[in-house]
Amino acid sequence: MPVEAITAARVLDEIVGQVRDIRDLGGGLFEVRIGLSVETVGDDPGQLVNMLFGNSSLHDDVILKDAILPEPLLQAFAGPGHGLAGLRARLKADGRALTCSALKPQGLPAKELAALAHDMALGRLDCIKDDHGLSNQRFSPFADRVQACAEAVARAAEKTGHPTRYVPSLTGSLDALRQQMEVARNAGIDTVMIAPMIAGLSNGLQLKREYPEMAVLAHPTLAGAARIAPPFLLGKLFRLVGADGVIFPNHGGRFSYSDQTCRAIARAALSPWRYGKQQIAPAIPVPAGGMSLERVPEMLRFYGMDVMLLIGGALLSAGARLTQATEAFTRAVAEYTYG
Repeated sequence: MPVEAITAARVLDEIVGQVRDIRDLGGGLFEVRIGLSVETVGDDPGQLVNMLFGNSSLHDDVILKDAILPEPLLQAFAGPGHGLAGLRARLKADGRALTCSALKPQGLPAKELAALAHDMALGRLDCIKDDHGLSNQRFSPFADRVQACAEAVARAAEKTGHPTRYVPSLTGSLDALRQQMEVARNAGIDTVMIAPMIAGLSNGLQLKREYPEMAVLAHPTLAGAARIAPPFLLGKLFRLVGADGVIFPNHGGRFSYSDQTCRAIARAALSPWRYGKQQIAPAIPVPAGGMSLERVPEMLRFYGMDVMLLIGGALLSAGARLTQATEAFTRAVAEYTYG
């Protein structure tokens, strides 16, 4: 909108964005601080992203680095419903890092995925999540997969005495997401996974409000398609709209995030975040992507205790020794001494 075409004084004074500062970082790079009106957002996280980076994301030389969010938005979105402390309590995992793995590949029927989940759960994992590629496909319909995997993990948990959680991946329209939430809840599940950049930030927040008993892991798929700094998008924004845990690509794995970026994501997910007398609960960082058992001590030294390590393919590659490999993973985490 051309500013000269705006005649309403209130719009000019209170709605039009204002350039607050421009700092020359050298090499043709500038840091620009822009002030936006809270009124333009309402209480919709989709509209928040639209205001922060909508059309600007179409410029190939612009990056959304961060945003300082005012109290009304923090209060409207409110952050995780359970967070780090809630997940620890459910999993009886005080004093150590948490553990997670992923069910895959696509193409396996529900019965075979459930068998993998059972063998993993015997290794005392905290969470066994669907791979984000598992949806409501004909080879493994959502309802069939959830029922089979939930029962398989429950049988294993009864044997081990460890409260392993099966975490199904929710996909599709808002109506489909609600239906899948109901299926999961009826199967006794209390933790699910959502990909906010696929399902939509607004839909994710709505599900958190409608199903407050459900904890949510946020998957980062498609989060690299836009020029939004990962610490802000994964660590802060996903946390703000309700993610209790945020999955992200760890350094040294199959993806290209640096150790500095990973540390910044973890810090953004965990750092104190207050508005008034209230606090946004911390979300647990979940580094993943090509991780191996041999790297467990390194990752725990890097992230500390407040982390959920996710090792998927490296465990599944053990084949018939899947339970033994999983046990080695969970034992390495349980026996690690934090210095």
